[in-house]
Amino acid sequence: MVSKEFFSALDMLEREKKISKEDFIETLENALTLAYKKQYGNAKNVEVVLVPERSAIRILATLTVVEEVEDPGSQISLEDAKLIDRKYKVGDKIVEEIDSKNFGRIVAQNAKQVILQKLREIENSAAYDELSEKEDDLVTCVVRRIDGKYVYVEVKKLEAVLSPTDQLPGDKFYVGERVKVYVKKIKQGTRGPQVQVSRTVPGFVRKLFEAEVPEIKSGQVVIKGLVREPGFRTKMAVYSEDPDIDAVGACVGNRGLRVGNIVSELGGEKIEIIPWCEDPLEFIARSLSPAKVIMVEANEAERSAKVIVKDDMLSLAIGRDGQNARLAARLTNWKIDVRPYSSVRKAIEAEEAAETAETAPAAQAPAEDAAGKTEADNGGTEA
Repeated sequence: MVSKEFFSALDMLEREKKISKEDFIETLENALTLAYKKQYGNAKNVEVVLVPERSAIRILATLTVVEEVEDPGSQISLEDAKLIDRKYKVGDKIVEEIDSKNFGRIVAQNAKQVILQKLREIENSAAYDELSEKEDDLVTCVVRRIDGKYVYVEVKKLEAVLSPTDQLPGDKFYVGERVKVYVKKIKQGTRGPQVQVSRTVPGFVRKLFEAEVPEIKSGQVVIKGLVREPGFRTKMAVYSEDPDIDAVGACVGNRGLRVGNIVSELGGEKIEIIPWCEDPLEFIARSLSPAKVIMVEANEAERSAKVIVKDDMLSLAIGRDGQNARLAARLTNWKIDVRPYSSVRKAIEAEEAAETAETAPAAQAPAEDAAGKTEADNGGTEA
């Protein structure tokens, strides 16, 4: 017999851990069957069955009626079968119940490990199903342990690792701390679901804006492009088809509150929000913000552009270590060559001088008069 409290515990397990009672009973039956067979090696056709309505456990052995027994663990002779019931014939199946008193403590201990393993599998599967909907999304997790540079967090009862490459340069974590991460990928492994999370991918910033800006979440404002160098700088292009909505202003928020919250989450990472434009030349010019662009020349076949800026804007356009120009190129998907206006002006002046020299008439020597004197000698002015 199994106590009524045992089956009541199954009901509680179903409510608290979202594991169905039927699944648990099936798992338990399989585990107890394996344990029984391990204890009694010849019990090949034994099945352990739980009967909740009777709070009972039954151990059933199935034997096949044969003329001559070759496997005592699964067969019974026709002669012995007829002693049980004269109606039995060769090929019939006889199911008899084994006294559960023989199902001792050692068998129960063997079953315990199998049961716990099966429970973990069911729990992991339930957690995987719930978390799979969060792939490519933002979740809040809890730091459980820190091992050197690796941070282990709990996401929906599953452990995920935040590797050094997925941490921002200024990130510092403490056990028990709640942190936001981006779920990159979830896959089933041999030891259960494996969750990959990050704080450095562009998707992390994108999801932060979706959570912070209602207009983005509703689709009124669309993020057309987003590139970043984690911990240092992000460039994001936004657009709205509604002329009454300022896409950039919606992302910035009143007095910069919205973007400020995101910058704070990113540890001070600089964020530039620019209005997206369908015209590639205009978009390229905007992408180099905060620098002001004078002119853009584009080669559409090669998707390359030469951008002219004022001399005092050159360092701003290029950025520290070329960061601004590099992010602009990634955002627009164009090769961008930034040049100062002075270098272009010198080139233009040189070309104009060369053209003037080629088109000017050849210089003529002054004609001498009959006395062998030039016009200059006669008081003329030199041109």
